[in-house]
Amino acid sequence: MKIAIIEDELLAVNYLKNLLDTQNIVSVSETVVLRSKKQAIEFFENDSADLIFMDIHLGDGMSLEIFEQVELFTPIIFITAFDDYAMRVFRHFTIDYLLKPFEEEDLHKALQKFISISNFDPEPVLRSISTLRQDDSEVMKRFMVREGNKLKSVDEQNIAYFFASGKYLFLTTKDHQTYIYDDTIKDIIQKLNLQVFFKINRKFIINKEAVTEIIKHSSQKVELRLSPEPEVNTGVFISKVQITECLNWLRN
Repeated sequence: MKIAIIEDELLAVNYLKNLLDTQNIVSVSETVVLRSKKQAIEFFENDSADLIFMDIHLGDGMSLEIFEQVELFTPIIFITAFDDYAMRVFRHFTIDYLLKPFEEEDLHKALQKFISISNFDPEPVLRSISTLRQDDSEVMKRFMVREGNKLKSVDEQNIAYFFASGKYLFLTTKDHQTYIYDDTIKDIIQKLNLQVFFKINRKFIINKEAVTEIIKHSSQKVELRLSPEPEVNTGVFISKVQITECLNWLRN
């Protein structure tokens, strides 16, 4: 398994790596060390890990600010000298909260928790939630946008995708019109028909019918061609943690 360590103190990094080398609970094939918030954000924008060890205070800020920039669905074991963040970190996918200096036994127990959670199969639960979600009477079918000094109603079937840019959320229609939509990408996905729309990454929610081509660069890098073509220079890629689920959604 691949482990990421977000820690700015080299001694703490080496201590943790030594403990991981001596334990026999999980098999570590690769360890990525990220020494700053900036490095972590850049890494998780394009890559992923199976487990994260995260310190809270880094040289360039609080590691909790990473969650504001990237979506992390990876289990996290926090390692910190401060105990006053315990409640805040459990808003995320937190396995354990280890206070420095922690011992080998503390790490052992945290890894056991990780294994227990990793062996849980969430697919039946997710299918049930998805079914219930589609019966929700609050699913939106029409969306109000501003066109000059008028309001215009856009049917869900005419929406190609939503995309976030800076502080704004935009709605692009199949007939090549783009409007500012008064919402956030995080909130709007809760109101959409999940048979029609899928949030492929932290910037794009797409309509299945907007996909014209799927380009598989590798098992961990899948690009979508959309119509109308978005005005982005880097391509539209499915988040690595979403690839399997998104491809299944597209097949169905």
